[in-house]
Amino acid sequence: MDPKIKIIEATSGWKLVDFREIWRYKDLLYFLTLRGIKARYAQSILGVSWAIIQPLFTTLVFTLVFGGLAKVDSDGMPYLLFSYLALWPWNYFSGTLTESANSLIQNANMITKVYFPRMVLPLSSILSKLLDFVIAFVVVIVLLIYFQISPGWGLLFLPVLILQLLMTSLGIGMFLSAMAVKYRDVKHALSFVVQILLYAAPVVYSTNAVPEKYLPFYILNPMVGVIEGFRAAFLNRPMPWEWIWPGAIVSVVFFVFGMMYFRRMERIFADVA
Repeated sequence: MDPKIKIIEATSGWKLVDFREIWRYKDLLYFLTLRGIKARYAQSILGVSWAIIQPLFTTLVFTLVFGGLAKVDSDGMPYLLFSYLALWPWNYFSGTLTESANSLIQNANMITKVYFPRMVLPLSSILSKLLDFVIAFVVVIVLLIYFQISPGWGLLFLPVLILQLLMTSLGIGMFLSAMAVKYRDVKHALSFVVQILLYAAPVVYSTNAVPEKYLPFYILNPMVGVIEGFRAAFLNRPMPWEWIWPGAIVSVVFFVFGMMYFRRMERIFADVA
């Protein structure tokens, strides 16, 4: 056999992703990430402004309905800022679930014609949404200035919270993308599942409003610690580690299981895509 010929065999069993191989295809990852950003705002009048308009208007509706009419407790914070600091990471999380779940199906032609690490597809979806996340930060700055609130030392832990957010998004995204290839109704179910999950996280209400007997189970949701951590970081409040670390452990579990499941299902992608 010609030593220059490399035979790529399908993997079997539960294995972790080869990150060295993904690094070798970093140019492809960069191209797909850039393509995802351009495709999202192609032929759009407002362009990247939608990254600000969508969460801001949603926050205004929540403020009117839950903060104004329902009088939902916001832990003494201005409800507008209270809800936006939750919608900011939540929109990234929900957006990445939808895009990563469809990433393999939308790129079926690539999968069936050429080899590359399939992990690049959901990973590029996760990375392309980071631009929206960064742009939406502008509104946070404006709201902090308007309400004359100065963040505290909790901002130093913000990278930890963002890492937890990324691991949760990528872990679940890999799992859903692999499932969506075999079960096409995943993408149809995901739209309303994400809407339901919105109320399983403290977006429109505070974690303090959850009955104490349910808290041990509630805080296993990784987004609970992320959202409450974001609020604490920007509103100069004590970091709620008792709500963060249980979700952090679950996010690691999601990340590892998502990788292993994706790797296990990878051998059938080209056959059923």
